[in-house]
Amino acid sequence: MPSYEQLRELLDPATTALLTVECQQGVVGTESALPELAAEARKSGALANVARLVSAAHQSGVQVLHAVAERRPDGRGASHNARLFRAAERLPVQQLSGTAAVRIAPPIEVADEDFVVRRLHGLSPIAGTDVDPLLRNIGCRTLLVTGVSANVAIPNAVFDAVNLGYTAVVPADAIAGVPADYTPAMIRHTLALVATVTTTQDVLGAWKRPGRAG
Repeated sequence: MPSYEQLRELLDPATTALLTVECQQGVVGTESALPELAAEARKSGALANVARLVSAAHQSGVQVLHAVAERRPDGRGASHNARLFRAAERLPVQQLSGTAAVRIAPPIEVADEDFVVRRLHGLSPIAGTDVDPLLRNIGCRTLLVTGVSANVAIPNAVFDAVNLGYTAVVPADAIAGVPADYTPAMIRHTLALVATVTTTQDVLGAWKRPGRAG
């Protein structure tokens, strides 16, 4: 874990952005297509911690981006080259563009200044989307990665961020995957090798203004 001063410098609001990954109603909401993942995101406190981080980012002037996975009703442009995609086509809840399933799930609040970046294909919240050019245009150097799932999209986002030259930071208690014991193992043996691993509370502390109470 980095020291307070190291984390404070790393998470300078002027050069940091917060990315929420697939924190949408059809994934982590009460009507999720993946109820086991949704339950774990809530039970573990990860979804609540994402909401806390988003709120603090809004207050601290940190740019927030919400990465949403969706598909057209006709499926045009969707990926079919992996078992995961074929399984998703059979789920009872579809992440269709314009439906409630692709809206950001409570308790996360979306502000007017947030970017909502939608993708119709692939596994990555970054590659093949507008995330990278948006980050470069705002002068981002550090990307805080949160959301789901620790199984696929989160490591994909972290690897992509590192390959693109960003410093990735992962609050371990603001991501979730299934089964529950997989997430800490993946963080310890994979993400910790390429990202700065921290906690929600430490991020909030780094963004707290000097002398600010509470």
